[in-house]
Amino acid sequence: MRTGRPKKPLEISDEDREKLNMMARRPKSAQAMAMRARIVLSCGQGMNNSEVARKLHVTGATIGKWRERFRESGLDGLLDEQRIGAPRKITDQQIEEVVTKTLESMPTNSTHWSTRLMAEEMGLTQNAVVRIWRAFGLQPHRVENFKFSKDPQFVEKVRDIVGLYLNPPDRAIVLCVDEKSQVQALNRTEPILPLAPGIPARQSHDYERHGVTSLFAAMDVASGVTISTCYRRHRHQEFLRFLNEIEDNLPARVDVHLVMDNYGTHKVAKVRSWLTRHPRYHVHFTPTSGSWLNLVERLFAEVTERCVRRGSHTAVPVLEKAMLDYLDQRNKNPKPFVWTADADLILGKVERLCKRISRSGH
Repeated sequence: MRTGRPKKPLEISDEDREKLNMMARRPKSAQAMAMRARIVLSCGQGMNNSEVARKLHVTGATIGKWRERFRESGLDGLLDEQRIGAPRKITDQQIEEVVTKTLESMPTNSTHWSTRLMAEEMGLTQNAVVRIWRAFGLQPHRVENFKFSKDPQFVEKVRDIVGLYLNPPDRAIVLCVDEKSQVQALNRTEPILPLAPGIPARQSHDYERHGVTSLFAAMDVASGVTISTCYRRHRHQEFLRFLNEIEDNLPARVDVHLVMDNYGTHKVAKVRSWLTRHPRYHVHFTPTSGSWLNLVERLFAEVTERCVRRGSHTAVPVLEKAMLDYLDQRNKNPKPFVWTADADLILGKVERLCKRISRSGH
């Protein structure tokens, strides 16, 4: 009768058996480790490989592998061996050359490197360049814009407005006020094709113009609630009407701090007279070319994204209704935009940028 190769005895200590039982039964054990523990425990009961294979529904080769691994190395033998991948084909020197060339040079007759141009220049594959750039966070195809404010009171205004955001005064309301002017009511010349699996929504490139409107908004920094309206024109008369609307919607006997930009309609004599007649209003002007300090600009970006950019509006009233309905719905569950950067952080970035730019005058 054929009995196969004699197996070397498998001895399991009480401590190892306890650990194996825990590995086999613990719900959070990896299934592969739990199976290896059951294999060793079954072999430790005197069962041969074939019997254990039938019991656990695995192959005899699997039983033999883990039985022998445990016999030689104990519990450590049940762990996965470290896998050694293919040897590197790109040297550290090549990586350094790619990074250096990306940072310190420009390709001939081009404004920036692409993965294909760099791969051709360095004798590497395009995928290799992609991996190197990704590892070092290099994105030559991207560029960001910046603009310096020439306001002589830039530092003071930054500290003033950021101070309002981070440490608002007690028993006062901070409102960010601005106008999104010249919002166009555009109607696509063809119906928008709806979203489909694997296909984005599609709209025609050309459109019909149906007029413009201006969205006036005042956002409470603390709550995110917005007072908003639309006017067809963008003059100081409309701004005064909006100030009256703000006054009608705010509680009495509470100081109001208005954060506004330097647009001409905000500084005309009639507006200054209105503010003089309402002494509880305190105006804080953003620096010239510093509209990014006004949090309501973030709200305008949201309105543009949600209501305007992909919309198709057959008339100005349709556009106005879409924007105002969105803001009314937002007011039912308002979420404020939280300002996190303090003035020192902002001014420090500006200072470092000035030092890097030639002819900055700073």
